[in-house]
Amino acid sequence: MKKRLSVLFSLLLVFSLFLTACGFNNESGSDSKDAGKDGGSGSGDVKQELRLNIKTEPFSLHPGLANDSTSGAVLRQTFEGLTRINKDGEPEEAMAEKIDVSEDGLTYTFTLRDAKWTNGDAVTAQDFEAAWKWVLDAKNESYYAEQLYYLKGGEAAHKGEGSPDDVGVKAVDEKTLEVTLEHPTAYFLELTAFYTYYPVNSKIAQENGKWYTDAGDAYVSNGPFKMTEWVHSDKIVLEKNADYWDADSVKLAKVDMFMINDNNTELSMFDNGELDWAGNPTGALPVEAIPQLKDQGDLNISVKTGTYMYKFNTTVEGLDNVNIRKALAYAIDRQAIIDNVTKQEQVPATAMVPPQAYGEESHSLYKDGDVEAAKELLAKGLEEKGMDKLTLKLSYNTDEGHQKIAQAIQDMWSKAFEGKVEVSLDNSEWNVYIDKLHNGDYEIGRMGWIGDFNDPITFLELFREKDGGNNNTYWENAKYQELLAQSQQEVDAEKRLELLKQAEQILIDEMPASPIYYYTDAWVQKDNLKDVVVSSLGDIQLKWAHFE
Repeated sequence: MKKRLSVLFSLLLVFSLFLTACGFNNESGSDSKDAGKDGGSGSGDVKQELRLNIKTEPFSLHPGLANDSTSGAVLRQTFEGLTRINKDGEPEEAMAEKIDVSEDGLTYTFTLRDAKWTNGDAVTAQDFEAAWKWVLDAKNESYYAEQLYYLKGGEAAHKGEGSPDDVGVKAVDEKTLEVTLEHPTAYFLELTAFYTYYPVNSKIAQENGKWYTDAGDAYVSNGPFKMTEWVHSDKIVLEKNADYWDADSVKLAKVDMFMINDNNTELSMFDNGELDWAGNPTGALPVEAIPQLKDQGDLNISVKTGTYMYKFNTTVEGLDNVNIRKALAYAIDRQAIIDNVTKQEQVPATAMVPPQAYGEESHSLYKDGDVEAAKELLAKGLEEKGMDKLTLKLSYNTDEGHQKIAQAIQDMWSKAFEGKVEVSLDNSEWNVYIDKLHNGDYEIGRMGWIGDFNDPITFLELFREKDGGNNNTYWENAKYQELLAQSQQEVDAEKRLELLKQAEQILIDEMPASPIYYYTDAWVQKDNLKDVVVSSLGDIQLKWAHFE
């Protein structure tokens, strides 16, 4: 089981690997003959059945409500947008068989191919129009509605300042979708591959407002796989969608996605032959096992464009002070966390945006582990607040890795501030935890952000508005907003990046969130598992996966 150790630093590299599962039976499902007929690759008697671990219950399997990597890992297999990111990391035609763009870059005309939903209905332009406008309807509480602000009138409609009828998406006929943008967006065809831009069967959605909450006839999708079973908090089962337009490319007959939130159990089941993959991106390896796996040559590591951070609730007493927030951020020794806790060759983050998003090798806006500066900032902040000490709660979702990082940072703050900062730890299961963050029921909270596409704006727009769906810090800054707006109008690529860097400097100067490290993925996999595609953004695709 020797595998090469690959450490990849390019944003554009795409990995032929991934996904995880915890199956309790070594063998399940159809035999190899049926697998070859329904989704096999003609690989002899090898079963085309993949067992994976997604750790936890998805937040939502409605494309318009999902906003987390677990939900995304399922949706990318069951749904498909106008475009799909191909094996080389580039957007290509998917539900759209033809794409025309106007000379000014503002109008996209998508001609849909003949494609079906899993219930046999035709996928229509009306399905896209209705799904996008549903996301922009504020009453539906889509946390990713801002992803559709690229559409002309999208922001105004979401904020109740404009009519949905004026949004720049129109079904000209069943096969033609016309999209008008607020401003030219070079990466728009990457966005249309993202799950917020997926279609929803409009007839099913009208008949059943809860269609997305369980498996069965109501859960209608249009991707390479269909969901046939969903035992909540236990497992999801996907099977090949025989009606998918490109079904000949799909080799797997079945995918079991188990929800085992214990890293040791995950690795143990992989060792026992009950898993085909263990570790990131959707699972995790026990920290203690990583050095040995690396020494054995079994470990795969890839750097991806994502930032692990601690968000500060800026409405909380004490955290409403910029000097206190910066003190907490400066006192963290990121390299020590990587060397002694995570051990996955992550990169210390002293900026919010990973350098590869700018096309650079390094990017830093403050010093890692600057304890002396942190002490001065804390003293100044406490004086400004008229406080003698700070008592805070640090929250994280249940996970061995998050717990150990929290404990390490708790200890760093205790030593650096010599009793003037007391921090208690609080953990919750993922669905409970994410609700806490969305509701502002936290003080300091762990969160990660993986780029949705290859551009710094995907990190910076997270903090655009205090009431933005994924902000949770309740911080906003008028100059910051102005710079982001200017960047969207700037056609010169270098000038645009400079505007984004100016905005990021404001973000770091006010520190509504403290970056900790830039992510890596670490995993082990079955030797004969091939062509599971994971990009440096952590996008997981099983469309081409198979066993040899």
